[in-house]
Amino acid sequence: MTAFIVPVLFFAVCIALFFVIRKRKRYVFAVPGNVAQLLSDHVAYYRKLSPEEKTIFEKRVKEFLSYIRIHGVNTEVEDIDKVLVASSAVIPVFGFDEWRYYNLKDVLLYGDRFNMEDFSTTGDERHTLGMVGTGALQRMMILSKPALRQDFLNESRKDNTGIHEFVHLLDKADGATDGIPEALLHQQYTIPWIRYMSEAIHHIKTGRSDIDVYGATSHAEFFAVAAEYFFNRPDLFKINHPELFALMEKIFNQRPLIRERRL
Repeated sequence: MTAFIVPVLFFAVCIALFFVIRKRKRYVFAVPGNVAQLLSDHVAYYRKLSPEEKTIFEKRVKEFLSYIRIHGVNTEVEDIDKVLVASSAVIPVFGFDEWRYYNLKDVLLYGDRFNMEDFSTTGDERHTLGMVGTGALQRMMILSKPALRQDFLNESRKDNTGIHEFVHLLDKADGATDGIPEALLHQQYTIPWIRYMSEAIHHIKTGRSDIDVYGATSHAEFFAVAAEYFFNRPDLFKINHPELFALMEKIFNQRPLIRERRL
Protein backbone atom coordinates (compact mmCIF):
# COMPACT_ATOMS: atom_id res chain seq x y z
CA MET A 1 0.00 0.00 0.00
CA THR A 2 2.83 2.42 0.90
CA ALA A 3 4.45 1.84 -2.50
CA PHE A 4 1.20 3.03 -4.08
CA ILE A 5 0.55 5.99 -1.78
CA VAL A 6 3.96 7.62 -2.20
CA PRO A 7 3.76 8.02 -6.02
CA VAL A 8 0.16 9.25 -5.75
CA LEU A 9 1.16 11.80 -3.10
CA PHE A 10 4.09 12.93 -5.24
CA PHE A 11 1.85 13.38 -8.27
CA ALA A 12 -0.75 15.28 -6.23
CA VAL A 13 1.90 17.67 -4.91
CA CYS A 14 3.19 18.25 -8.45
CA ILE A 15 -0.29 19.09 -9.73
CA ALA A 16 -0.94 21.35 -6.73
CA LEU A 17 2.26 23.28 -7.40
CA PHE A 18 1.32 23.63 -11.05
CA PHE A 19 -2.10 25.08 -10.33
CA VAL A 20 -0.78 27.39 -7.61
CA ILE A 21 1.44 28.95 -10.24
CA ARG A 22 -1.32 29.10 -12.85
CA LYS A 23 -3.72 30.84 -10.44
CA ARG A 24 -1.28 33.51 -9.43
CA LYS A 25 -1.55 37.06 -10.70
CA ARG A 26 -0.28 37.44 -14.25
CA TYR A 27 3.51 37.30 -14.14
CA VAL A 28 5.32 40.52 -15.00
CA PHE A 29 8.71 40.02 -16.67
CA ALA A 30 10.50 42.80 -14.80
CA VAL A 31 14.21 42.97 -15.63
CA PRO A 32 16.29 44.68 -12.91
CA GLY A 33 17.61 48.08 -13.90
CA ASN A 34 21.01 47.49 -12.27
CA VAL A 35 21.98 44.24 -13.98
CA ALA A 36 25.56 45.33 -14.75
CA GLN A 37 26.23 46.37 -11.15
CA LEU A 38 24.76 43.19 -9.69
CA LEU A 39 26.85 41.09 -12.07
CA SER A 40 29.99 43.02 -11.21
CA ASP A 41 29.36 42.64 -7.49
CA HIS A 42 28.35 38.97 -7.40
CA VAL A 43 29.45 37.01 -10.49
CA ALA A 44 33.18 36.29 -10.80
CA TYR A 45 32.74 34.80 -14.29
CA TYR A 46 31.36 38.13 -15.53
CA ARG A 47 34.22 40.15 -14.02
CA LYS A 48 36.75 38.14 -16.07
CA LEU A 49 35.11 39.03 -19.38
CA SER A 50 36.35 41.74 -21.75
CA PRO A 51 34.26 44.93 -21.93
CA GLU A 52 32.69 43.71 -25.17
CA GLU A 53 31.89 40.32 -23.68
CA LYS A 54 30.39 41.94 -20.59
CA THR A 55 27.95 43.84 -22.77
CA ILE A 56 26.93 40.59 -24.50
CA PHE A 57 26.58 38.78 -21.17
CA GLU A 58 24.35 41.56 -19.78
CA LYS A 59 22.17 41.38 -22.89
CA ARG A 60 21.76 37.63 -22.57
CA VAL A 61 20.89 37.86 -18.87
CA LYS A 62 18.17 40.36 -19.73
CA GLU A 63 16.90 38.17 -22.58
CA PHE A 64 16.67 35.17 -20.24
CA LEU A 65 14.69 37.21 -17.71
CA SER A 66 12.34 38.32 -20.49
CA TYR A 67 10.97 34.81 -21.10
CA ILE A 68 11.64 32.73 -17.94
CA ARG A 69 9.40 33.23 -14.90
CA ILE A 70 11.02 33.08 -11.45
CA HIS A 71 8.72 32.43 -8.49
CA GLY A 72 9.46 32.45 -4.77
CA VAL A 73 8.06 29.59 -2.67
CA ASN A 74 7.86 30.84 0.92
CA THR A 75 10.55 33.36 0.10
CA GLU A 76 10.88 36.68 -1.72
CA VAL A 77 12.55 36.86 -5.12
CA GLU A 78 14.91 39.85 -5.15
CA ASP A 79 16.78 41.38 -8.05
CA ILE A 80 20.00 39.62 -7.05
CA ASP A 81 18.20 36.26 -7.19
CA LYS A 82 16.93 36.95 -10.71
CA VAL A 83 20.40 37.90 -11.89
CA LEU A 84 22.04 34.85 -10.29
CA VAL A 85 19.49 32.47 -11.82
CA ALA A 86 20.01 34.10 -15.22
CA SER A 87 23.80 33.98 -14.82
CA SER A 88 23.60 30.28 -13.99
CA ALA A 89 21.75 29.83 -17.28
CA VAL A 90 23.98 32.02 -19.45
CA ILE A 91 27.40 30.84 -18.24
CA PRO A 92 27.24 27.29 -19.71
CA VAL A 93 25.98 28.52 -23.11
CA PHE A 94 27.95 31.75 -23.41
CA GLY A 95 29.99 30.16 -26.19
CA PHE A 96 26.86 29.72 -28.32
CA ASP A 97 25.07 32.68 -29.88
CA GLU A 98 21.30 33.01 -29.56
CA TRP A 99 20.86 29.99 -27.28
CA ARG A 100 17.36 29.78 -25.81
CA TYR A 101 16.08 27.37 -23.13
CA TYR A 102 13.03 25.99 -24.88
CA ASN A 103 12.78 23.21 -22.28
CA LEU A 104 12.26 25.65 -19.38
CA LYS A 105 9.39 27.94 -18.46
CA ASP A 106 9.47 28.47 -14.68
CA VAL A 107 12.10 28.52 -11.94
CA LEU A 108 10.86 27.98 -8.39
CA LEU A 109 13.10 29.43 -5.68
CA TYR A 110 12.76 27.78 -2.28
CA GLY A 111 13.81 29.51 0.92
CA ASP A 112 15.78 26.46 2.06
CA ARG A 113 16.80 22.93 1.12
CA PHE A 114 13.83 20.75 0.26
CA ASN A 115 12.69 17.15 0.16
CA MET A 116 12.69 16.03 -3.46
CA GLU A 117 9.96 13.46 -2.78
CA ASP A 118 7.26 15.84 -1.51
CA PHE A 119 8.99 19.26 -1.93
CA SER A 120 8.58 20.03 1.78
CA THR A 121 10.98 22.42 3.54
CA THR A 122 10.50 20.83 6.97
CA GLY A 123 11.62 17.51 8.40
CA ASP A 124 14.86 15.56 8.33
CA GLU A 125 14.88 14.62 4.63
CA ARG A 126 15.60 18.10 3.26
CA HIS A 127 18.78 17.32 1.33
CA THR A 128 18.04 18.67 -2.15
CA LEU A 129 19.47 22.00 -3.35
CA GLY A 130 18.16 21.88 -6.90
CA MET A 131 16.40 19.76 -9.48
CA VAL A 132 15.04 19.83 -13.01
CA GLY A 133 11.38 18.90 -13.12
CA THR A 134 9.88 15.95 -14.95
CA GLY A 135 6.33 14.72 -15.49
CA ALA A 136 3.86 17.23 -14.06
CA LEU A 137 6.81 19.54 -13.35
CA GLN A 138 8.09 19.42 -16.93
CA ARG A 139 9.73 22.70 -18.00
CA MET A 140 10.26 23.70 -14.37
CA MET A 141 13.40 23.97 -12.24
CA ILE A 142 13.56 24.15 -8.44
CA LEU A 143 16.48 25.81 -6.67
CA SER A 144 17.35 26.57 -3.06
CA LYS A 145 17.81 30.34 -2.82
CA PRO A 146 20.44 30.16 -0.03
CA ALA A 147 22.47 27.62 -2.05
CA LEU A 148 22.20 29.73 -5.21
CA ARG A 149 23.53 32.78 -3.39
CA GLN A 150 26.22 31.01 -1.40
CA ASP A 151 27.69 29.28 -4.43
CA PHE A 152 28.26 32.61 -6.19
CA LEU A 153 29.47 34.30 -3.00
CA ASN A 154 32.23 31.77 -2.33
CA GLU A 155 34.41 32.10 -5.41
CA SER A 156 36.99 29.50 -4.31
CA ARG A 157 34.60 26.56 -4.36
CA LYS A 158 34.27 24.08 -7.21
CA ASP A 159 30.50 23.65 -7.05
CA ASN A 160 27.59 25.81 -8.14
CA THR A 161 23.99 24.62 -7.75
CA GLY A 162 22.56 26.91 -10.43
CA ILE A 163 25.11 25.96 -13.08
CA HIS A 164 24.67 22.28 -12.18
CA GLU A 165 20.93 22.33 -12.87
CA PHE A 166 21.19 24.34 -16.09
CA VAL A 167 23.81 21.91 -17.39
CA HIS A 168 21.24 19.16 -16.78
CA LEU A 169 18.85 21.16 -18.99
CA LEU A 170 21.51 21.38 -21.72
CA ASP A 171 22.05 17.64 -21.43
CA LYS A 172 18.29 17.13 -21.68
CA ALA A 173 17.96 19.27 -24.83
CA ASP A 174 18.55 16.24 -27.08
CA GLY A 175 15.77 14.31 -25.32
CA ALA A 176 17.91 12.25 -22.94
CA THR A 177 19.62 13.30 -19.69
CA ASP A 178 22.56 10.94 -20.07
CA GLY A 179 25.72 13.03 -19.75
CA ILE A 180 26.16 13.17 -23.54
CA PRO A 181 25.03 16.64 -24.67
CA GLU A 182 24.45 15.94 -28.34
CA ALA A 183 23.16 19.49 -28.86
CA LEU A 184 26.64 20.78 -27.95
CA LEU A 185 29.03 17.92 -28.60
CA HIS A 186 30.42 17.38 -32.09
CA GLN A 187 30.12 13.75 -33.14
CA GLN A 188 33.86 13.12 -33.36
CA TYR A 189 34.24 13.93 -29.65
CA THR A 190 31.43 11.67 -28.42
CA ILE A 191 33.47 8.46 -28.04
CA PRO A 192 36.43 10.17 -26.31
CA TRP A 193 34.01 11.98 -24.00
CA ILE A 194 32.25 8.75 -22.96
CA ARG A 195 35.62 7.09 -22.36
CA TYR A 196 36.98 9.94 -20.24
CA MET A 197 33.73 10.12 -18.27
CA SER A 198 33.88 6.42 -17.45
CA GLU A 199 37.53 6.63 -16.41
CA ALA A 200 36.90 9.71 -14.27
CA ILE A 201 33.91 8.08 -12.53
CA HIS A 202 36.10 5.05 -11.77
CA HIS A 203 38.72 7.34 -10.23
CA ILE A 204 36.07 9.03 -8.09
CA LYS A 205 34.79 5.68 -6.82
CA THR A 206 38.30 4.53 -5.94
CA GLY A 207 39.16 7.77 -4.12
CA ARG A 208 41.64 9.01 -6.71
CA SER A 209 39.86 12.17 -7.82
CA ASP A 210 39.07 15.60 -6.41
CA ILE A 211 35.81 15.73 -8.40
CA ASP A 212 32.83 15.64 -6.03
CA VAL A 213 31.75 12.10 -5.21
CA TYR A 214 28.21 12.90 -6.39
CA GLY A 215 29.62 12.90 -9.90
CA ALA A 216 30.00 9.12 -9.67
CA THR A 217 26.23 8.67 -9.40
CA SER A 218 25.73 8.53 -13.17
CA HIS A 219 27.06 9.97 -16.44
CA ALA A 220 24.44 12.73 -16.22
CA GLU A 221 25.54 13.76 -12.74
CA PHE A 222 29.19 13.52 -13.70
CA PHE A 223 28.66 15.94 -16.59
CA ALA A 224 26.88 18.45 -14.35
CA VAL A 225 29.40 18.18 -11.49
CA ALA A 226 32.39 18.42 -13.84
CA ALA A 227 30.84 21.47 -15.52
CA GLU A 228 30.53 23.24 -12.16
CA TYR A 229 34.23 22.60 -11.55
CA PHE A 230 35.16 23.66 -15.10
CA PHE A 231 33.43 27.04 -14.82
CA ASN A 232 34.17 27.83 -11.16
CA ARG A 233 37.80 26.69 -10.91
CA PRO A 234 39.17 26.18 -14.42
CA ASP A 235 42.70 26.69 -13.10
CA LEU A 236 42.50 23.64 -10.83
CA PHE A 237 40.46 21.62 -13.29
CA LYS A 238 43.08 21.94 -16.03
CA ILE A 239 45.90 20.95 -13.66
CA ASN A 240 44.09 17.95 -12.21
CA HIS A 241 42.14 16.81 -15.29
CA PRO A 242 43.87 18.16 -18.44
CA GLU A 243 42.25 15.77 -20.93
CA LEU A 244 38.75 16.32 -19.56
CA PHE A 245 39.41 20.05 -19.49
CA ALA A 246 40.37 20.09 -23.17
CA LEU A 247 37.22 18.18 -24.12
CA MET A 248 34.98 20.45 -22.07
CA GLU A 249 36.47 23.49 -23.80
CA LYS A 250 35.19 21.95 -27.02
CA ILE A 251 31.80 20.95 -25.57
CA PHE A 252 31.07 24.44 -24.22
CA ASN A 253 33.01 26.32 -26.91
CA GLN A 254 34.75 28.34 -24.19
CA ARG A 255 38.29 28.86 -22.97
CA PRO A 256 37.88 30.08 -19.38
CA LEU A 257 41.60 30.30 -18.59
CA ILE A 258 42.06 32.90 -21.33
CA ARG A 259 39.66 35.11 -19.37
CA GLU A 260 41.55 34.51 -16.11
CA ARG A 261 44.76 35.79 -17.68
CA ARG A 262 43.08 39.16 -18.27
CA LEU A 263 42.96 39.80 -14.53
